[in-house]
Amino acid sequence: MKKYIIQSIRLTGTILILCVLYVLLLLGLAQVAPNNGKGKRVTDKNGSSYFENIGQKFDRNIYFQSRSSAVNYNATGSGGSNKGPNDPEYLKMVQQYVIKFKTNNPKSIVSIDMVTASGSGLDPHISLNAALSQVSRIAAARGLETVLVKNIVISHLGKNPIGPEKVNVLKMNIALDYLK
Repeated sequence: MKKYIIQSIRLTGTILILCVLYVLLLLGLAQVAPNNGKGKRVTDKNGSSYFENIGQKFDRNIYFQSRSSAVNYNATGSGGSNKGPNDPEYLKMVQQYVIKFKTNNPKSIVSIDMVTASGSGLDPHISLNAALSQVSRIAAARGLETVLVKNIVISHLGKNPIGPEKVNVLKMNIALDYLK
């Protein structure tokens, strides 16, 4: 019996030490990360601050719209859905997104990332094609020249070495707000 108590105490001590060391290691690594591991923030013209790499919901016609989110853009509950491409409920949801997108952007081709959620539900980026498909709507809603809105998209184009070119929706929308 004494043998098991000593083993239990050793195991508990080992677990506590490893847990504390692991947390301290992560804390130390965060201190050398950009912005001390606190995430990069972007400030809009009103002084509001947002995390640059967390997807935000934009549903007004004057803004670029983000990908849909399986977690309703809740950063504390990041995750996708378990619905697959053959799930009737999922297909119905995608069809609703297609209808909504086509209603708001009638002359545009629907980009796949505008009607499907990302794996995390918090992707801050959309593809170049998805952004360009929204330019006419935004220009009309803001009373701007289409070329001006298109230039905002092009100026926010990020390089992606393994996939399509992408743009950060939040940064583009903040740039739009600075125009007027």
